[in-house]
Amino acid sequence: MAPSTGPLAVMWSGGKDGFLALRRAQEGGLPVTTLVTLLDETTGRVRFHGTPLPLIQAQAAALGLGVLALPTTWERYEHSFTQSLRDLAAAGCAGVVFGNLHLTDVRGWFEERVRAVGLAHIEPLWGEPPAELLAACVGSGVRAMVTCRDVQRLDASWLGRELDAAFVRDIAQLPGVDPAGEHGEYHTFVFDGPGFDRPVAWRAGSRRTDQGFETLDLDPP
Repeated sequence: MAPSTGPLAVMWSGGKDGFLALRRAQEGGLPVTTLVTLLDETTGRVRFHGTPLPLIQAQAAALGLGVLALPTTWERYEHSFTQSLRDLAAAGCAGVVFGNLHLTDVRGWFEERVRAVGLAHIEPLWGEPPAELLAACVGSGVRAMVTCRDVQRLDASWLGRELDAAFVRDIAQLPGVDPAGEHGEYHTFVFDGPGFDRPVAWRAGSRRTDQGFETLDLDPP
């Protein structure tokens, strides 16, 4: 990763990929200062992750970072994302860190829009084997749980499950499932790990199913 000419933000859902990208950027000496989150306007939660703004703010506080949060809808996502980039640029941000692994179309969509407003696009996890990244995540002391599952690819037992050595072993045995969930097989919430000065407290809320995904909503305790 090239040295930064100014403060950076990281695209943040509250899950493991954003957290791993943040840690990799910090370990590389990059000055990340802000978490950027787009919330579903109807639920007030990160889409698919079931994480509300108070828990995102609690993560940021535990990590010593600021938060830029914008409500949006699926139809207005691109507009809201572009607005967040403009807000970052206006505040003196130099670039945005993402946690993409190997989906070139997803990376390309974000990269085009980030560069269009004059910000650097940074992908510290790009190209890493998903199984190795998941194992390294668990081995580093990250504590996270599954908050959403694709009902066609993971059964109900995976929802609410914590990432640990058994999780790494079991997910590797499922045919056609990306161990890191890069194709949307599952989404997570990180509540402790390297860089946290305290664990983030949470409680499990209701379960809901929408468009083929079952989500476990989390709430502050």
